Amino acid sequence: MEVIREWFRRNLSDPQVVILTAFLIGGTLTILYMGRILAPVLASVVIAYLLEGLVRPLERCKLPRFAAVSIVFSLFMAFLLIVLFGLFPMISKQLVQVAQRLPSMVDVVRVELLQLPERYPEFVSREQVIGIVEMLKQEQGRLGARALSLTVASLRGVITFIVYLVLMPLMVFFFLKDKKKILTWCSGLLPEDRRLTTQVWRDVDRQIGNYIRGKFWEILIVWATTTITFYFLGLEFAMLIGFFVGLSVLIPYIGATVMTLPVALMGYFQFGWTAPFLYVIIAYLIIQLLDGNLLAPLLLSGVVNLHPVAIITAVLVFGGVWGFWGVFFAIPLATLVQSVLHAWPRKEPKPVELAVAT
Repeated sequence: MEVIREWFRRNLSDPQVVILTAFLIGGTLTILYMGRILAPVLASVVIAYLLEGLVRPLERCKLPRFAAVSIVFSLFMAFLLIVLFGLFPMISKQLVQVAQRLPSMVDVVRVELLQLPERYPEFVSREQVIGIVEMLKQEQGRLGARALSLTVASLRGVITFIVYLVLMPLMVFFFLKDKKKILTWCSGLLPEDRRLTTQVWRDVDRQIGNYIRGKFWEILIVWATTTITFYFLGLEFAMLIGFFVGLSVLIPYIGATVMTLPVALMGYFQFGWTAPFLYVIIAYLIIQLLDGNLLAPLLLSGVVNLHPVAIITAVLVFGGVWGFWGVFFAIPLATLVQSVLHAWPRKEPKPVELAVAT
């Protein structure tokens, strides 16, 4: 107990540390217990934060704040309308088509699996293959049940979507337009002496802002490149596959590895063991190679300095706690943890004197 008491006395006796700890605990509890209720507000804050990176250059060009916000917000709304009414309907249509073909795809896998014991009897037994086939049947039934439940809950999803579609653009606009007023009001509620918290925020703001903006452009470039490449190779559902390949860059190392299997399966179901199938695999590997060694370093150079083990651990931990959004914000949250640990005051422990027997 004395060791624990000494640790608390040494680390939590500084008022700056107490303020920073209160901020972290308050933010975590707010997200855990009010995250769903405040989801439109939090999402609007994130979008406004990203768009602020476009407003600042316009302000530096001597453009008034309101005019800069109006231009950026208009571009944002145009992009949103293109995505919602242009790209997403195509993706949804292809997703439905894939779901309709899923039973035939499962049958193809089943036939291929049943041939394995004849080709490789020393490695695979018929009993093992039958067990895998039964598992595929069960999973197919579960997917059907999930699709039915999604259909039943579709009305609620449409209502939620409409609420987000109306509220979020309004909140984004006012967060951008009244940024100074909102920050001034929030500052009035905070302690005047908050040097440590300000230091952590500046470090996080510098890294996370550039990281998220870089990831946004990386997703768009990888999505477009993959879609165009697969379209010219004649692969069906190119838009859908390209969309998920683009999203996979959010999860470094893991995303590209996981998406290899769906790309290979879609190519095999359409082309079989032919040259076009090989072209699809080679094209996908080249895209991933260029993304990992050229595009990502160019967009994210020096932004996030995290070890690969730390990145994978952050994805597993935050994804397990907050699901998809935990995976989406895993690296920014890991950057926050790194900034807190870096800024945390350290006091050298007192040297221990050893008595020497004479």
